[in-house]
Amino acid sequence: MSEYLKSLQSGYTFSPYSYLDSSWTFDIHSIPTSLSILVQNLINQGINYLNSASLLQMLKDGLFIITLFKFITTLLNDIIGYGIIGYIRILLHLVSKFVMQLILNSFFLKGKVDKEVAITVHKLEESLIVPTPTVPNFDVIPEKGLTDTEILNNLQELADLKHSEWEKGKVSGAVYHGGDELIKLQSNAFKIFCVANQLHPDVFPGVRKMEAEIVSIVLNLFNAPIDTGCGSTTSGGTESLLLACLSAKIYGYRYKGIREPEMVVPETAHAGFDKAAYYFGIKLHHARLDSNTYKVDLKHVKKLINSNTVLIAGSAPNFPHGIIDDIEGLSKLALKYKIPLHVDCCLGSFIVSYMKKAGFNDIPLFDFRLTGVTSISCDTHKYGFAPKGSSVIMYRNKKLRECQYYVNSEWTGGLYGSPTFAGSRPGALSVGCWSTLLKIGDDGYIQSCKEIVGAARLLKERIMKEIPELEIIGDPLTSVIAFKSSKINIYELSDLLSKQGWHLSALQKPAALHLAVTKLSTSSIDELIDILKQIIVDLSTKGKVIKSDTAALYGVAGSVQTTGVADRLITAFLNTLYKTSTDP
Repeated sequence: MSEYLKSLQSGYTFSPYSYLDSSWTFDIHSIPTSLSILVQNLINQGINYLNSASLLQMLKDGLFIITLFKFITTLLNDIIGYGIIGYIRILLHLVSKFVMQLILNSFFLKGKVDKEVAITVHKLEESLIVPTPTVPNFDVIPEKGLTDTEILNNLQELADLKHSEWEKGKVSGAVYHGGDELIKLQSNAFKIFCVANQLHPDVFPGVRKMEAEIVSIVLNLFNAPIDTGCGSTTSGGTESLLLACLSAKIYGYRYKGIREPEMVVPETAHAGFDKAAYYFGIKLHHARLDSNTYKVDLKHVKKLINSNTVLIAGSAPNFPHGIIDDIEGLSKLALKYKIPLHVDCCLGSFIVSYMKKAGFNDIPLFDFRLTGVTSISCDTHKYGFAPKGSSVIMYRNKKLRECQYYVNSEWTGGLYGSPTFAGSRPGALSVGCWSTLLKIGDDGYIQSCKEIVGAARLLKERIMKEIPELEIIGDPLTSVIAFKSSKINIYELSDLLSKQGWHLSALQKPAALHLAVTKLSTSSIDELIDILKQIIVDLSTKGKVIKSDTAALYGVAGSVQTTGVADRLITAFLNTLYKTSTDP
């Protein structure tokens, strides 16, 4: 051992194992001396390196060490968060997708895949681009302007095109109709302020007042701190979520020096979080769900939190299953690790905020009464019945809200500041929202909450009691009821429901359907139950074969063997939205 210590002092290259022969014995009292000599040797080696290495070499070595450190830190964080087996599964999944993508793009298969995709895209275009024989196509601006009568007739013809029967409540969510009287009021409000632009509060002071009052009303509903609570209106739930994520990223950068931000959200969190991660360069972790409750697994959230985490999130309720995450548990984690917590109430909106008042006392805490909650998003255009394009993002304090602002004091066009993503904003939408809130009032929202939640719970109860082939997912408390099945193909059920005029939302992981109950569908629950029973009898008939486009599509989306094909079909769908005809 003494030879080993001498070699340390001399600074020569050494192999410690060569000094450990069978006669060597360990002396615990030698530890302090050994450590002291080792440290001294490391210092000497460092001094020698600094004296001998060039500046360029030191820069290269420093960059390598920093890169290696960041890689090891990221790797360890991921392994801690997902576990060794979980991390290996993620790697295997990524490798499998990459390999299958190469195979599908190979000379042997690419032509066949392209042909099948083209056939599907053509069918998609035919279903979306509906012929309008009584309304001409306007691919270019008409040489001579049309009369008011001609335009209104064309509008009516387009409104009367064959479409889903949303008027009878046979669509999941999508249309949050507050009644014809309310539509009339909103139309009149829009007429008065149709040119209003929120970018210019000095030109439209009335709109500024109304927007501020909308934010104040919603902050009050979600029990925001009176002195510090704040927010802004947005164009919808996705923008509200994007702003919450942007605020968290900027807040982490300004006040914590976080340059590689990460977020932790439930697997069931809205895709707006994935969109924010994509737009803003935030690494996103999807925390697992509790297999019994379908709420986010708090233990997994805790494992995924690290020094780069700028935001954790939960839903009240989530879109897929209508389940309210354990926001109280998330609040405790947020406080413990000093991380902002966002609660997505976009869908819950004026349902979750009114459930207590409506007599539903089983609703857990989810809002600013939990001190760990730092931001909440609420869509006023859903169960608030405001015109489409209306949402609110709320914050616990102004410092957080300021992190979503864009400020430029050096632009040649003047001093520029924007509270949200858009510059010009249609003030008429805020006016419509303001008018709606005042028209319906507290008593109106209490009543609509009673009707909608009551209908959703009736649907849940009747499925559980009368349709054993279906299984309710978790214990939904609000307006969304999701169900799966181990006895029938749920996507075949979806297609057959569509043929009967009912369009429920198809889900995956697990395969399921859901109905977001609206005011329009509250009177149609019994009809839906009867149709479900009849279709399930048909599906359960021995030898019954039903071609299901939905089953085929979700089969493609969920298979590694067809990786990338579903993405191409989604892209084709988006492209089709902007085509005026089915011609190439």
